[in-house]
Amino acid sequence: MKKVYDFENGVEMIGLMSGTSLDGLDLCHVRFFYREGKWSFKTLHAEDEPYPKDLKDRLSRAQTMTAQEYALLHSDYGLYLGERVKAFMERNSIRDVAAVASHGQTVFHQPHLRFTGQIGSGAGIAAASGVDTICDFRTTDVALGGQGAPLVPVGDRALFGDYDYCLNLGGFSNISSEGFKDGKSIRVAHDISPVNYVLNHYTRGIGLEYDRDGEIARSGRVCRQLLQKLNALPFYSQMGPKSLGREWVENEVIPLIEAARMEDGNQLSLADKLSTFTEHAAYQISLNVKQQNADKAKVLTTGGGAFNKYLLERMRFNAPQAVFVVPDEITVKFKEALIFAFLGALYLADMPNCMSSVTGAAYDCIGGALYKAGRQ
Repeated sequence: MKKVYDFENGVEMIGLMSGTSLDGLDLCHVRFFYREGKWSFKTLHAEDEPYPKDLKDRLSRAQTMTAQEYALLHSDYGLYLGERVKAFMERNSIRDVAAVASHGQTVFHQPHLRFTGQIGSGAGIAAASGVDTICDFRTTDVALGGQGAPLVPVGDRALFGDYDYCLNLGGFSNISSEGFKDGKSIRVAHDISPVNYVLNHYTRGIGLEYDRDGEIARSGRVCRQLLQKLNALPFYSQMGPKSLGREWVENEVIPLIEAARMEDGNQLSLADKLSTFTEHAAYQISLNVKQQNADKAKVLTTGGGAFNKYLLERMRFNAPQAVFVVPDEITVKFKEALIFAFLGALYLADMPNCMSSVTGAAYDCIGGALYKAGRQ
């Protein structure tokens, strides 16, 4: 018999998020309420932790693994996530959790081929944590002809609807806002550009996980020719639902950066690469924010990139029509994990958690697969 969840009095979930930049694992424990047709939430605990070096190395190589290596990593990573959930619950004396909702680690994302792949076995998470687990949120949407991304806008609308735009600065930037179709208000969203995926790719070459406050980028020079080539990439002129994956960055963006030369013919320094790409990301973001009538657009800005002071400066310079609001640190760092917990709550409530107006799928759907922990 299907279990009925009491959302009026609150249902607790744990959301797991790991981005393409491989910064580590975010865990967010949230209580969700659904009263009089509206959702609300209370964040109870949130933590992040870096990956062990050996696991991070394996995740970074997943795209080129053999089928057997890939399957083994899928299993190992799921068991690792389940163990981290169990430890998180023990540290914080968490007992009454309805389910874990896991984003997984994206390895492949090619929706034009009806294909997307996030590893991290849901069965492994459920077995190691002892908690029912929902994962694989994107696949049904992609099967329905959608992009399978971004998924966060359903939470943007339900939980952060006071803002004109919700902008996330992670491995990739994505944005969502209200739009209109056939006289009805709909949520629209799309990926904008790579951000931390590229910036961190270069800082790791000198042993740094990221460019703190964007100080290395600040010290560099912008290569105007490279900036023009980046801004001319065909993706940026595409209309409608669209999303980005690591394959696109590795095939289209990195080669442009590596081939670039300054006006004097010299190769770009690390600082020049970071400075140019930061300017590119800021410019692309500016094109996606429109002033709201007489008022500047209010943009909720979250994700790891919101801590990059230089990136924020360049965004504000390129988009004077907007006010980029950086909220409290918990929301900045854990908003995506929180919203994946919300996607899991919607799954349990038997309500759509993938919006076709955002992804381009044939219709709204309830994405995800449930793995029972097997405990009564």
